[in-house]
Amino acid sequence: MMKAPPEIIRDEAELDAVLTQPSPTLRDFISQVNSPLVILGAGGKMGPTLAVLAKHAADLAGHPLEVIAISRYSNAATRHWLENNGVQTYTADLGEASTWGELPDSENVIYLVGQKFGTEENPGLTWAINTLVPAYAAERYRDAKLVALSTGCVYPLVPVDSGGATEATPPEPLGEYASACLARERLFEYQANRHGTAMTLIRLNYAIDLRYGVLHDIAQKIHQGNPIDLAMGHFNCIWQGDANERILRALGQCTNPPQALNITGPDTLSVRDVAGRLGQLMSRQPKFTGEEAPTVWLNNPARSTELFGEPTTKLETLLRWTAHWTLNQGRSLGKPTHFEVRDGKY
Repeated sequence: MMKAPPEIIRDEAELDAVLTQPSPTLRDFISQVNSPLVILGAGGKMGPTLAVLAKHAADLAGHPLEVIAISRYSNAATRHWLENNGVQTYTADLGEASTWGELPDSENVIYLVGQKFGTEENPGLTWAINTLVPAYAAERYRDAKLVALSTGCVYPLVPVDSGGATEATPPEPLGEYASACLARERLFEYQANRHGTAMTLIRLNYAIDLRYGVLHDIAQKIHQGNPIDLAMGHFNCIWQGDANERILRALGQCTNPPQALNITGPDTLSVRDVAGRLGQLMSRQPKFTGEEAPTVWLNNPARSTELFGEPTTKLETLLRWTAHWTLNQGRSLGKPTHFEVRDGKY
């Protein structure tokens, strides 16, 4: 059985332990995954805890699964933490075509490479990372099952009361970042059709880690006394541990042609309401600017919820953790989500 979530999370060691605690369902699933499991782009925000979650699940299941986390590792501390948790690391620049032939073979691949922020200053880099690298990956691992991360930003803005875009909603990307993300999906689909590769494309909306995420951003503004922009007045989110578990289990859902799968929490959350609840927990009054627009980026995760069940970490828990973390000056990655942006310019 899983441990009950703690009342508060005191430090990063406890945070990472919570994020990497596998459910019994994941332990059962991971025992079916052939070794090695390769994770491409494992040095980013989600990759380290996803890799360790997979390794912990395999160890608890008694399954001798090698987990190989591949990244440039600009932060040596990330590589050391992975290795200390039983994950093998492999340093590579995935933007270099010559790198790919040297990478380890695998029947199961998780693709996490992406570029978002800085698109306005360097759009060429965003397009290169979000198109060239997927093409390399899909060619190199043509015989594997491949789960590739995408984003809910490929969908159009939808009415607040719509329940969110479903996988059947035609993409309508806004801005260069979202357009490059749709191009990434199309390149994966093209390569899958060429080679018969089984894939799942994960359209993720707002994973939550206490060091970053929409709740983190709102809490920081409350704590600093800065106004919260209500232009994008509603959102979805999901605890990063729950998101990572779904991403891993999506290996069991890979098909050809590839299918898209929305991953997020089931509720449409109000920025104004969430800020008010965080403000109560932090004994601070939030400030607001602007008004809620009638349309927002929302994902409808009904299909993934049917496959994987409801996320286990509830909003009230996330709000309590976030408020305590913020008041106690827990570390921030300094990477705001810019959730309030409506024109797709990052």
